Amino acid sequence: MRGGRRLPLSSIGVVPFFAYIAVFLLLPTAIILGGSLVAPDGTISLANFAGIAKPYMAKSFANSILISAVSAVVGAFAGALLAYAVVTGKPNGILRRSVMSAAGVVAQFGGVTLAFAFIATLGTVGFVYVFLQERGIDIYANGVWLYDQTGLTLIYLYFQIPLMVVVFIPALDGIRPQWREATESLGGGTWHYWRYVAGPLLFPSFLGCTLLLFANSFSAYATAAALITQGGVLVPLQIQALLTSETGSSSPGFAKALALAMIVIVLVVMTLYTLLQRRTAQWLR
Repeated sequence: MRGGRRLPLSSIGVVPFFAYIAVFLLLPTAIILGGSLVAPDGTISLANFAGIAKPYMAKSFANSILISAVSAVVGAFAGALLAYAVVTGKPNGILRRSVMSAAGVVAQFGGVTLAFAFIATLGTVGFVYVFLQERGIDIYANGVWLYDQTGLTLIYLYFQIPLMVVVFIPALDGIRPQWREATESLGGGTWHYWRYVAGPLLFPSFLGCTLLLFANSFSAYATAAALITQGGVLVPLQIQALLTSETGSSSPGFAKALALAMIVIVLVVMTLYTLLQRRTAQWLR
C-alpha cells in the first residue's frame, strides 16, 4: 500500500478480541435495540418503552436498584476492610496468597449452584437452620426471608465481597509507606493520615469499585431466578416472564425494551467507574 498508512503487525493480535466484542456484545445490543422499536402490530414505534412507566414495572426497577445498591455498599465496605487486612500483611505471605486465590474463585461462583448452596445451608431443611432450631434458635420466626429480597441480598454479598477484594487491592498497593511517615514527621496522627492523605486518594477507587459491584449485582439473573418464585420482583425476572410466558402474555418487544433500559443503566454506571479509575490511575503510576 504505497503512500498509505500501514497497520502494525501487533494490531493483528487484537482482532480476535474485537471480533468477540462485535459478535457477543455489539450485535446482541443492536438486535435488542431494533426489537425494542417493533410494536406488537409489527410497526416501528416507541410503544414498548411506554410500559416501563407502569407501576409494577417501576417497582421492579426499584427493587433491582435497592438490592444492587445495598449489596454493593455493604460488599464494598466489608471487602475494603478485608483487602486492607490482606495488604498490611506480608506481600508474598501465605495469608495474601490464600485470600486472593479464594476471592478470585468465589467472586465467579454464582447462578443456580450458589442458590442451591444457600438453600442447603440456610433453607428450611438446611443443616445450619436445623442445627440452630434444635437449640431453640429460629432464624425464620418472622417468616422465611431467604426466598425474598433480604435473602437475595445476602446471597449477592457472597460474591460481592470477594470481588471487592480483587478490584480494590491494587489501589491499596499504590499507597506508599513514605506518605504515612511524612504525615507522622509533620506531627499528624492516624486520623490526619486517613483524613487528608490516604482517604482522598482511595475514595475515587472505592467509589468506582462500588459502582462496579452495583453493575455486577444489577445484571445478575440466574441466582435470582433459581431462588425467587415471584417473577415480577426484579427486572431480569420480568424479562424472563415476558419471553417465556405460558399464558400467552409474552411480549418480546417489551422485554427487549426492558433489556435496553438495563443496558443504559449499566453503561452509565460503568462509564462513571471508568472515569473514577482513570483518576485513581494518575497517582498509581
